[in-house]
Amino acid sequence: MYVVFGLNGFLNFMGEPPPMPEKAGILMGAFMAVGYMLPLIKGTEVLGGLLLLSGRFAALGLVILAPITLNIVLFHAVLAPENMYLQIGMLVAHVFLMWRRWPIYRPMFS
Repeated sequence: MYVVFGLNGFLNFMGEPPPMPEKAGILMGAFMAVGYMLPLIKGTEVLGGLLLLSGRFAALGLVILAPITLNIVLFHAVLAPENMYLQIGMLVAHVFLMWRRWPIYRPMFS
């Protein structure tokens, strides 16, 4: 999911996104106007997704994607709360995968 949506940010192969609520559109417009923010976010999604898919560096991919996942969930919860099934699924999957690798992450929290 991260790789596909990240690449879509660069290649726009999914077409125009559906209309967003006003405040969500304002935020996305600001990200576009700044110039570097969307490429940074989308590049991070692609990198983290590829690391996750590699299996060997999945733990690092999850760390890189943690702030992206949290921001996606919060963006939709606050600015576009309808139909949050996909975002909640992303969060549950992320937490589950980190929980399965908890011994790797334990030193970061001690």
